[in-house]
Amino acid sequence: MTSTVPNAVEHADEQQLPITMFGPDFPYAYDDFLAHPAGLGQIPATEHGAEVAVIGGGLSGVVAAYELMKMGLKPVVYEADQIGGRLRTVGFEGCDPSLTAEMGAMRFPPSSTALQHYIDLVGLETRPFPNPLAEATPSTVVDLKGESHYATSVDDLPQVYRDVMNAWNACLEDGADFSDMNQAMRERDVPRIREIWARLVEKLDNQTFYGFLCESESFKSFRHREIFGQVGFGTGGWDTDFPNSILEILRVVYTEADDHHRGIVGGSQQLPLRLWEREPQKIVHWPYGTSLKSLHPDGEPKPAVTRLHRTAGNQITVTDANGDIRTYKAAIFTAQSWMLLSKIACDDSLFPIDHWTAIERTHYMESSKLFVPVDRPFWLDKDEETGRDVMSMTLTDRMTRGTYLLDDGPDKPAVICLSYTWCDDSLKWLPLSASERMEVMLKSLGEIYPKVDIRKHIIGNPVTVSWENEPYFMGAFKANLPGHYRYQRRLFTHFMQESLPEDKRGIFLAGDDISWTAGWAEGAIQTALNAVWGVMHHFGGTTDATNPGPGDVYADIAPVELPED
Repeated sequence: MTSTVPNAVEHADEQQLPITMFGPDFPYAYDDFLAHPAGLGQIPATEHGAEVAVIGGGLSGVVAAYELMKMGLKPVVYEADQIGGRLRTVGFEGCDPSLTAEMGAMRFPPSSTALQHYIDLVGLETRPFPNPLAEATPSTVVDLKGESHYATSVDDLPQVYRDVMNAWNACLEDGADFSDMNQAMRERDVPRIREIWARLVEKLDNQTFYGFLCESESFKSFRHREIFGQVGFGTGGWDTDFPNSILEILRVVYTEADDHHRGIVGGSQQLPLRLWEREPQKIVHWPYGTSLKSLHPDGEPKPAVTRLHRTAGNQITVTDANGDIRTYKAAIFTAQSWMLLSKIACDDSLFPIDHWTAIERTHYMESSKLFVPVDRPFWLDKDEETGRDVMSMTLTDRMTRGTYLLDDGPDKPAVICLSYTWCDDSLKWLPLSASERMEVMLKSLGEIYPKVDIRKHIIGNPVTVSWENEPYFMGAFKANLPGHYRYQRRLFTHFMQESLPEDKRGIFLAGDDISWTAGWAEGAIQTALNAVWGVMHHFGGTTDATNPGPGDVYADIAPVELPED
């Protein structure tokens, strides 16, 4: 069990396979598509070697580029900062290189099966992530309103926490058909998934997460809603998500995206970096030994894109920070969509006006983290009086909110994520330097653990990030507000371009903020594969009849379309 307040009904058989269809909006088995021996498709030989611009070198961009290369196209990747995007792993100056901090994505659910395909492909290992009350977490402390509770399982917490857990389970069953949907997804019962979800989308698109709780008889108690917001389920408190659409939350719980998390040993940024250097065995047109790295001069992507515009013949013309201008038959844009509004000069003709509106209305969540390196996992020391761990994974209503303890063995240096926060809690840190943030965090944790001198164990300077202040991101991840379903549908379905005028085709949107599951690497990969299908189709290519792609089956599984009037 990974949650302080477990998300929904416990399964009778916890050993059953994870959900392999990530999300009810577009129930397509991307993992089967990737695993099929026929591959993802082919393009006419006359198009082999044709260049395709891939804007953004995060996971979505690298996956799209890698798969296009295998088809015989020549992806030209543009990256403003570094390969990896929000898979960003950093070290600590002057410390052992094995000590790393995950500034972005750091925990991944087993239900992310397309992601797991690429993790396995490049030979990375994963291990359980120490979430609140997870099996891999020795102990958890919940500290609310100055009162702390030590627990190794939910049964160690006061009864009110189990009352909140039961309220959340009942709320999901009564208001969102949780068990029926969860079972339908496990069985890949597409008609049933679509039937349940169509009804819920129409019913709940205008509802906030908090409003959904308030309408439930199970959550009539404000105290219960308050505890739920501060402690939450899965990874901690979700009160920062209360203003968001309840549909966003249902996608998470249906897919078990907040359960049984695993971290990537050595850091998540290794995944896009290894894909960048990987030489696929099955590749068309290019000689054996070709990689994305080898297709780029000096092995580096081209720099930031500064302008995008259309030119004669419905071509996409890209200008980069060095002033280099190149024109392409097709392009994939994987960076965060707000870059199209601020950092990149764009022609209005790139997208239909309804898509521009959807891009402008995208709502991003803020997020901050701060890590420090320590000499050893001292938190496993036992308190002489109580026999408990001297420090634990900590959830609190204090400024730190969530504190995670990360080690690689009892005798090795370790890392503490002193604080991981979102939205308003993240904005509170924004004016402070890394050192100033650390001081506030140590003070808060000192009030929870008065007998523990955390400072004496710190062996290097802190590292921090506030994603809302990162110039090429301006936020951590998309989270739809009530009424945003129609906008998200426009963005996700943009890869299906036959209904668009010819002068609006050829540029494809991808990235996790285009997906229905923003904030999860799985969504980044799924939209990358959609865009790959779109580019293939744009070049006159096809999939194998035995392995239809997402565009081939689109008519049968297209997301619910709500009326505009």
